[in-house]
Amino acid sequence: MRLPVVLSLLATLCIGGNALAAETTKTPSPAQAAQRQKMTDCNQQATTQSLKGDERKTFMSHCLKAETKSDSKVTPQQQKMKSCNADAAKKSLKGDERKTFMSQCLKKAA
Repeated sequence: MRLPVVLSLLATLCIGGNALAAETTKTPSPAQAAQRQKMTDCNQQATTQSLKGDERKTFMSHCLKAETKSDSKVTPQQQKMKSCNADAAKKSLKGDERKTFMSQCLKKAA
Protein backbone atom coordinates (compact mmCIF):
# COMPACT_ATOMS: atom_id res chain seq x y z
CA MET A 1 0.00 0.00 0.00
CA ARG A 2 2.84 2.39 0.73
CA LEU A 3 4.55 1.88 -2.65
CA PRO A 4 1.76 3.55 -4.71
CA VAL A 5 1.69 6.48 -2.29
CA VAL A 6 5.46 6.92 -2.50
CA LEU A 7 5.40 6.66 -6.30
CA SER A 8 2.57 9.16 -6.46
CA LEU A 9 4.49 11.55 -4.23
CA LEU A 10 7.64 11.20 -6.35
CA ALA A 11 5.69 11.83 -9.55
CA THR A 12 4.13 14.94 -8.03
CA LEU A 13 7.53 16.25 -6.98
CA CYS A 14 9.01 15.62 -10.43
CA ILE A 15 6.15 17.36 -12.23
CA GLY A 16 6.17 20.24 -9.75
CA GLY A 17 9.94 20.57 -10.03
CA ASN A 18 9.74 20.83 -13.82
CA ALA A 19 7.03 23.49 -13.59
CA LEU A 20 9.10 25.45 -11.10
CA ALA A 21 12.17 25.22 -13.33
CA ALA A 22 10.15 26.47 -16.31
CA GLU A 23 8.93 29.47 -14.31
CA THR A 24 12.44 30.51 -13.28
CA THR A 25 13.86 30.46 -16.82
CA LYS A 26 15.57 33.78 -17.35
CA THR A 27 14.58 35.79 -20.40
CA PRO A 28 17.52 37.00 -22.49
CA SER A 29 18.62 40.61 -22.29
CA PRO A 30 18.22 42.80 -25.39
CA ALA A 31 21.94 42.41 -26.12
CA GLN A 32 21.69 38.62 -25.85
CA ALA A 33 18.63 38.59 -28.09
CA ALA A 34 20.44 40.75 -30.64
CA GLN A 35 23.47 38.45 -30.56
CA ARG A 36 21.25 35.40 -31.07
CA GLN A 37 19.58 37.10 -34.02
CA LYS A 38 22.97 38.03 -35.48
CA MET A 39 24.14 34.43 -35.09
CA THR A 40 21.01 33.19 -36.86
CA ASP A 41 21.43 35.69 -39.70
CA CYS A 42 25.12 34.90 -40.20
CA ASN A 43 24.39 31.18 -40.12
CA GLN A 44 21.71 31.58 -42.79
CA GLN A 45 24.09 33.59 -44.98
CA ALA A 46 26.80 30.94 -44.62
CA THR A 47 24.32 28.22 -45.53
CA THR A 48 23.08 30.20 -48.54
CA GLN A 49 26.67 30.53 -49.75
CA SER A 50 27.22 26.78 -49.19
CA LEU A 51 30.29 27.44 -47.03
CA LYS A 52 31.94 24.51 -45.26
CA GLY A 53 34.88 23.91 -42.94
CA ASP A 54 37.46 26.67 -42.52
CA GLU A 55 35.70 28.93 -45.04
CA ARG A 56 32.55 28.80 -42.93
CA LYS A 57 34.47 29.42 -39.69
CA THR A 58 36.20 32.45 -41.19
CA PHE A 59 32.94 33.81 -42.62
CA MET A 60 31.10 33.35 -39.31
CA SER A 61 33.89 35.02 -37.39
CA HIS A 62 33.89 38.09 -39.65
CA CYS A 63 30.11 38.20 -39.82
CA LEU A 64 29.68 38.08 -36.04
CA LYS A 65 32.38 40.70 -35.44
CA ALA A 66 30.89 43.10 -37.98
CA GLU A 67 28.97 45.94 -36.41
CA THR A 68 25.51 46.75 -37.58
CA LYS A 69 25.00 50.20 -39.04
CA SER A 70 22.60 51.20 -36.28
CA ASP A 71 25.16 50.27 -33.61
CA SER A 72 28.17 51.92 -35.14
CA LYS A 73 28.85 55.49 -34.15
CA VAL A 74 31.74 56.67 -36.28
CA THR A 75 33.64 59.66 -34.95
CA PRO A 76 34.82 62.34 -37.38
CA GLN A 77 38.41 61.11 -36.95
CA GLN A 78 37.38 57.56 -37.79
CA GLN A 79 35.53 58.83 -40.87
CA LYS A 80 38.68 60.71 -41.99
CA MET A 81 40.77 57.57 -41.52
CA LYS A 82 38.26 55.51 -43.48
CA SER A 83 38.17 58.00 -46.35
CA CYS A 84 41.95 58.42 -46.54
CA ASN A 85 42.45 54.67 -46.29
CA ALA A 86 40.05 54.10 -49.19
CA ASP A 87 41.88 56.71 -51.29
CA ALA A 88 45.24 55.07 -50.53
CA ALA A 89 43.82 51.69 -51.52
CA LYS A 90 42.52 53.10 -54.83
CA LYS A 91 46.02 54.40 -55.57
CA SER A 92 47.55 51.02 -54.56
CA LEU A 93 50.02 52.74 -52.23
CA LYS A 94 52.32 50.61 -50.08
CA GLY A 95 54.97 51.14 -47.41
CA ASP A 96 56.46 54.61 -46.97
CA GLU A 97 54.40 56.06 -49.84
CA ARG A 98 51.23 55.00 -48.06
CA LYS A 99 52.40 56.41 -44.71
CA THR A 100 53.24 59.75 -46.29
CA PHE A 101 49.95 59.87 -48.19
CA MET A 102 47.93 58.99 -45.06
CA SER A 103 49.71 61.63 -43.01
CA GLN A 104 49.05 64.35 -45.60
CA CYS A 105 45.48 63.23 -46.17
CA LEU A 106 44.65 63.29 -42.46
CA LYS A 107 46.22 66.72 -42.03
CA LYS A 108 44.19 68.10 -44.95
CA ALA A 109 40.98 66.66 -43.60
CA ALA A 110 41.48 68.30 -40.19
